[in-house]
Amino acid sequence: MNSASVALTTDQTGTRALERAGVDVQWLNCAADVEGGATTPYPASPAPSASVPQVARVDCRGRTAGGKEITLAGKVTKEVNGQCVRGDLTGKAGDKVVLRTDVLGDCTAAPTTRGVTPPTDGNNGGGGGVRPTVTVTVTVTGYPRGK
Repeated sequence: MNSASVALTTDQTGTRALERAGVDVQWLNCAADVEGGATTPYPASPAPSASVPQVARVDCRGRTAGGKEITLAGKVTKEVNGQCVRGDLTGKAGDKVVLRTDVLGDCTAAPTTRGVTPPTDGNNGGGGGVRPTVTVTVTVTGYPRGK
């Protein structure tokens, strides 16, 4: 399991899940740490033994459009092709729990080969800001599109 992939997938699928739960997500920033510090190198080497499951701790912080704090945190036991994460995650907006789940995203979806694209605002040909990409610190900031 790769901490960068877990952080990015949790950011994207978590934002969508929070929005479906009625949270007006302004931004969300996720970080992941695979327990034991192990990450999957690129290109991937053979999978670790099935008897040694990997767990990533995920901590996402953000804000609603109204200024409330958003948190999405827990453990991820599996990340599937950038399409979903499985584990035990809880999302809060302000002091209210708005999401408890063991899966975010669609684990049956085909893998994606698309890259991260900047959001467009419709007024100046996409000059509404650049969406940050995964950095060495494994921090990803997401800005929902279409708002």
